[in-house]
Amino acid sequence: MILINLLPHREAARKRRRDVFNISLGTAALVGGLIAGAIFLWYQTQISSQQGKNLMLTNEIKRLEVQIKDIASLEAEIAGLRARQQAVEDLQADRNIPVHLLTELVKQLPDGVYVSNMKQDNQLVTLTGVAQSNERVSELLRNLANNTPWFTKPELIEITAGSVALSAREQKRVSNFTIRVKLMRASEAEKAAQAAAAGGVVAAIPVAAVAAASASVKK
Repeated sequence: MILINLLPHREAARKRRRDVFNISLGTAALVGGLIAGAIFLWYQTQISSQQGKNLMLTNEIKRLEVQIKDIASLEAEIAGLRARQQAVEDLQADRNIPVHLLTELVKQLPDGVYVSNMKQDNQLVTLTGVAQSNERVSELLRNLANNTPWFTKPELIEITAGSVALSAREQKRVSNFTIRVKLMRASEAEKAAQAAAAGGVVAAIPVAAVAAASASVKK
C-alpha cells in the first residue's frame, strides 16, 4: 500500500527553521543587551569612582595651595627678618669701620707717600695725596690689594707730575695721585682673612715638604 503525504511538509519545516532562527536571534539580542548593560554599568561605576578620586585630589590640591601660600608668606617674613638682622649687624659693625680705615691706611702707606685728602662714600674710599715717585704709588696699590683684608679692588684714578718747593731756590718733583678703593665690612674682612689664612696653610705644606726633602738629601 502506497502512502502519499499531501500536507505541506516543506513549508512546515521552513517555518520551524524560521522560528528557531528568530528565537536564536532574540536570545542573542537579549544576551548582547545584558552584556552591553553590564559593561555600561561597570564603566559608569568606574567613572563615578574616578570622579570621586578627582574631587578628592582637587580638594587636597586646594588645601596644599593654601599651605604653600602660607609657607611662602612665612619664608618672605623670615627673609625680611634676616635682612633686618643683617642690616642691624652691619650697622653695628660699621661703627668701627672708620677706626679700621685709619689704622689699616697708616699700616699700608709706604715711605714717601702722603695722603692729603680722604673721602668715603658708603664703602668706596677716595684717597688723594702726594708720592715721591710713581713707584711709591704702585707700592701703595699693591699693599692695598694684597696686604690687608680691609681693602679690595684698588683703582688708580689719576696720577700727575708736580713739584714741591723745598726752599726758595729748590724744588722737588713729586707725583700727585688719586686712588679709589673699596673698604670691606667687618664680616667680609673676617671671611677674607680666614680665606687668606687657609691659603697660607695650604701653601706652607709643600714648602715644608721641600725643606724636609732637602734636609734628608743633605744627610
